[in-house]
Amino acid sequence: MTATRVDTPPVRQTLPVVPLLALATAAFMAIVTEALPAGVLPEMAADLRVSEAAAGQTLTVYAIATGVSAIPVMAATAAWHRRRLLLAAALTFAVANLVTAVSDSYALTMALRLAAGVAAAVVWAELVAYARRLAPPHLQGRAIAFTMAGVPLALSLGIPLGTFMGDLLGWRLTFGLVAAVSALLAIWIRASVPEFPGRKAGKREPILAALRLPGVVPVLFTVAAYVLAHNILYTYIATFLDANGMNARRETVLFVFGVASAVSIVVTGTLVDRHLRVLTIASAGLFLVAGAALTAWADQPAPLFAAVVLWGLGWGGVPTLLQTAVNDAGGDRGQALLVTTWNSSMAAGGAVGGLMLGLLGPGSFPWGVLVLMAPVAAVVIGARAHGFPSKRPGAGA
Repeated sequence: MTATRVDTPPVRQTLPVVPLLALATAAFMAIVTEALPAGVLPEMAADLRVSEAAAGQTLTVYAIATGVSAIPVMAATAAWHRRRLLLAAALTFAVANLVTAVSDSYALTMALRLAAGVAAAVVWAELVAYARRLAPPHLQGRAIAFTMAGVPLALSLGIPLGTFMGDLLGWRLTFGLVAAVSALLAIWIRASVPEFPGRKAGKREPILAALRLPGVVPVLFTVAAYVLAHNILYTYIATFLDANGMNARRETVLFVFGVASAVSIVVTGTLVDRHLRVLTIASAGLFLVAGAALTAWADQPAPLFAAVVLWGLGWGGVPTLLQTAVNDAGGDRGQALLVTTWNSSMAAGGAVGGLMLGLLGPGSFPWGVLVLMAPVAAVVIGARAHGFPSKRPGAGA
């Protein structure tokens, strides 16, 4: 039996663009696979002979599977070669999307969506670790930013394009095209991404043990509260705008938010290796100011758009900042905890926002941002020694 070859990439002082681009594409496909049903929901529901609410659960089961499976899957596959794991995830996306494209069974579609959600947990747990391994220490934050750029691109380009393709070609062919791209991604990963070994049995530690490492808990608290605050507001942004007489400006608001987020991603990618702490404090501060402005002036166009710009600037770089911070503090095990925390907070955003809407009305959403983000700012500022230190380990002078 021939042993699997494990490459040892040469020490480099520049970013390995081609493999990082493959990883960014994996992030892109994870988001597109998750959210594509939202753009074709009526047609999908009709063909599967279920209600639109039932069809909407194709997104819910994906998100839940991602959050719940991250820790057990990472523990079970700790000894696997890492590229093999990524290949399995990409191929799962391909199979899940292909079966969804041809299936007339709601139960089968839901089962494949669950499998795709587990594959997404693998992708989110592996991307940052891979980016760090491929880049020299002083460029690891930039490598993470490069890799995570697939997320905003999927949200701003991939999903609208998928929706357009669904209108043009039908939802089944659109899922088939996503399956084909996923298969090509697997080939790309195999050709360009080096193999790395898993952890040996004697060196494994329980993932939850990472909670005892200095800095991990402050970072995870920041993840939970920040993502929850963002998703409460973002999930119900249309409702919030309608309540303030801004329903005609929805598309413009979302476009401005996307542009501001993109600017934040670029700035973060450039500066994260040397200024992670400052950037994280600034992001929390910008979101706090945005929340305060929205409590008072959401019915006035100029202050509304100013607040949306601040929100986008405060949010865009957050995935890179928090992924970098948790990996500095807890390594691969910290990343698995982040995946679970992040996805659980995303799911909670819709539920908590729904309760706030029913009990307090849409005007409560920016107040929720203030309540959640004030302790985030305090924790980030206080975690100077561990979690958000002034100087990242290995970042250079």
